Amino acid sequence: MRLGYNTNGLAHHRLSDALPLLAELGYRGVALTPDVGALDLYQLRSEEVRAVRELARELDLSLVVETGSRYLLDPRRKHRPSLLEDAASERQRRVDFLRRSIDLAANLGAPRVSIWAGLGPRGEVGDGPLPAAEELWERLLDGIHQALDHAGGQGVRLCFEPEPGMFVERPAGYRELLRRLGRRARELGLTLDVGHLLVTADLPVEEQIRALRDHLEHCHLDDIRGGLHEHRPFGEGDLDLRMTLRTLREVGYGGMAAVELSRDSYRGAEMARTALEALRGALSG
Repeated sequence: MRLGYNTNGLAHHRLSDALPLLAELGYRGVALTPDVGALDLYQLRSEEVRAVRELARELDLSLVVETGSRYLLDPRRKHRPSLLEDAASERQRRVDFLRRSIDLAANLGAPRVSIWAGLGPRGEVGDGPLPAAEELWERLLDGIHQALDHAGGQGVRLCFEPEPGMFVERPAGYRELLRRLGRRARELGLTLDVGHLLVTADLPVEEQIRALRDHLEHCHLDDIRGGLHEHRPFGEGDLDLRMTLRTLREVGYGGMAAVELSRDSYRGAEMARTALEALRGALSG
């Protein structure tokens, strides 16, 4: 298991500064979120990609590409358009974004790209209390099939993250997605955000990790307080960090476990330091 940090929590740092900072602190991985400030997928320069790839190799940092940029596709609507939009042209914009993310991962030598479903146009939830529209499942599957086709051609693995408030927000929704993918289910790994389990009340966290162990390929680490979907530093919420890390080790998880504190970029360097101290303390306890 490689401890990593998501660059969405270092949004005010150049990547040429962020990667050495994280390596000096002792992180062994970086979850890269391409965004307007760095690795903008619509203004990519080959020399920028090459510099990040070479710097990561020099620092012995593993890379994963995340697709959680907020306003890269639409300056007014967060995380839109999604794979679930009513307009096919809007859905294809998201597919194009995923293809660009996959191409970037291949060029960086990053083996995985993490994705999610997005918001239902009218707040539909596929694995929650609201009735799910069958058409939305069909839209989601169509987009994921296209992304899987592209990822396979580039030698990149896709990992799917259940996200609170989105069409697929719980582990049950991920399992339903695998069922609907049929033979292709083995092509889609799981990104598990342990804090999200506290939001959706899929508890205990350690039991979910054990139950999902065969699918788990990428992990996000953050704390949550009172079931509210706001990522907090460790110790400010209800997550049993020691038990969580112990269980990840117990199931033999060997991927990246990346801290995700996207609300804390204004104090990103300090949060990266204190997060790693908390992780080390929990691992040694």
